Amino acid sequence: MSSQYEVLGKAPGPEDLKNLSSEDIHLTIKNLNAGYGKMEILHNFDLFVSKAQSLCLIGPNGAGKSTILHSIYGFTNIFSGKIEIDGKEITNLTPAEKLKSVGIAYILQDNSVFPDMTVEENLLMGGFIKDKTEESYQEAEKILDKYERLRNRRNQPAKVLSGGERRLLEISRALVMKPSVLLVDEPSIGLEPRYIDMVFEILGDLQKNEKKTIILVEQNAKKGLEFSDIGYVLVSGQTAIAGRGDDLLKNDDVGRLFLGG
Repeated sequence: MSSQYEVLGKAPGPEDLKNLSSEDIHLTIKNLNAGYGKMEILHNFDLFVSKAQSLCLIGPNGAGKSTILHSIYGFTNIFSGKIEIDGKEITNLTPAEKLKSVGIAYILQDNSVFPDMTVEENLLMGGFIKDKTEESYQEAEKILDKYERLRNRRNQPAKVLSGGERRLLEISRALVMKPSVLLVDEPSIGLEPRYIDMVFEILGDLQKNEKKTIILVEQNAKKGLEFSDIGYVLVSGQTAIAGRGDDLLKNDDVGRLFLGG
């Protein structure tokens, strides 16, 4: 670790991380070494998150935050270690298998809506690997019932949506497969403040009322920690500090390095 982070002291071990979650551990990463090609980015990485709990990953660029999401979803080379859902190992399942059989959905940070398709068609794309297409229609209807912003534009091309509405559509499209885990990469990136609040309200509703487990990467560390139950501060592919979101907001080292204070 670089010298500016040495003040962060002793890194938390697996037991410390486990203590931040309840007995009902939903997703576990054990001793993971992973990266791209032959380059290892995550080193002996551990993670524990409970059912319907939110975990925010913060840290400098290149620390490995998105690599964690990619590893859970199946986009990296995993050199060693295990990823489990409810005690079942899923380390080497493909992204499609992870979405379909264990309910992990990945919401990309870049603008991934199909601009010329209607809002409804975009939603239905979320269920493209479902065996029964009528289920996708039923889920899309439920989403349109819930979110008036999308319902009012259901037959319009997605390119007419505002930035915040596009992000809502990206999240909603992932919900068509009824996932239990949402991996959310930079939900606030490129959005105006009022839309950032809207997106976090939606994620909060999904966590509290639909019992989704949420793991997010967020450059806006303050916003991410305010939202999340727990936070991990990553440095050089390892967790340097972990704690409850509220506690990390009050931590002087975290404040100085990541919160601009």
